Amino acid sequence: MAGFKDVMDSVSEWLKSIIEFGLSIILVFVVIDILFGSALIVGNINAIVASFADKGVVGLIALFLFMLIYRK
Repeated sequence: MAGFKDVMDSVSEWLKSIIEFGLSIILVFVVIDILFGSALIVGNINAIVASFADKGVVGLIALFLFMLIYRK
């Protein structure tokens, strides 16, 4: 079973790296959006957060869970 655990650890590290890269790219686009003022990306982020807030407590819990996953 040690082989399976090693494979899962390897896959987990790859996925973590891919997600971190994707979040870095998104952050770069948000900064560019703020600097050049098109507000396309920032407006979409505001819409996503607003959609969580529209769902009430359930949406806020989902947003909280999303932030916990993001921080890991």
